[in-house]
Amino acid sequence: MEFEDRYRQAQRPKYDCLLFDLDDTLYPLSSGISKECGKNIKDYMVEKLGIEKDKIVELSNLLYKNYGTTMAGLRAIGYDFDYDEYHSYVHGRLPYDNLKPDPQLRSLLLTLPLRKILFTNADKVHAAKALIKLGLEDCFQGIICFETLNPTHKNTVSDDEDDIEFLGSAVATTDVPSSPEIFDIIGHFAELKPGPSATLLPKTPIVCKPQESAIELALKIAKINPQRTLFFDDSVRNIQAGKCVDLHTVLVGTSQRPKGADYALESIHNIKQALPELWETDMKSEVSYSGQVTVETPVTA
Repeated sequence: MEFEDRYRQAQRPKYDCLLFDLDDTLYPLSSGISKECGKNIKDYMVEKLGIEKDKIVELSNLLYKNYGTTMAGLRAIGYDFDYDEYHSYVHGRLPYDNLKPDPQLRSLLLTLPLRKILFTNADKVHAAKALIKLGLEDCFQGIICFETLNPTHKNTVSDDEDDIEFLGSAVATTDVPSSPEIFDIIGHFAELKPGPSATLLPKTPIVCKPQESAIELALKIAKINPQRTLFFDDSVRNIQAGKCVDLHTVLVGTSQRPKGADYALESIHNIKQALPELWETDMKSEVSYSGQVTVETPVTA
């Protein structure tokens, strides 16, 4: 009996779940989507927030570097805006037609006998549009997106516990100061002296990668065991944050494996060559696919 138990444990697949980023991971950077998204963000900062044009590049770079997303950084330093309006402006003019159906990736994903969850900082509308364009809308058992981790609108929290978009809404969020004063992050870094005495930056109320707390919350919502999960992302920072919370990690977009990455893939299409063991399991019959993931249900656990 003891031998049989050991044999079963040895035969058990190493992973229960695969966690995938979306943008520049499931499709290449060469699509131009990321470039256009960056341009739209800068246009929003000028047109909607009234930020001086000559400060945009430096400001957006500092915000992205220090907060993970420009949006999170803008909220941290004091800009107040509607999240839906921001996403509509930034993603509404993206060249989605640049994304083409990817039957090869679709086949790879559908034949993987493991639970697959999408984990993106983007909003649910963008995620749905991109997946449809790629022909991957029915390849995942759930989507964790901006609304999943940030169940607030205009600083109010939904009390509708049946609304899946607000799953996890009991998690406390950081209050945004009511003062309209904007923190001068450019001046802050211009005057900053190196060393441990450096002034801490204001915190953001937005939960997103590469915050370790954001990844931990995503794992909790989707009921994922990090030690039995493989995380695919194109961002070195996100991969390193994932490693810090015990995820197994795959950097996508380069063959150079940095610290924090267990694997590195030039393209997501190389997944079977690099990780053939993901298909080598007799548990396929135990995995049931929930079908098409709809926009209204960004998270299924």
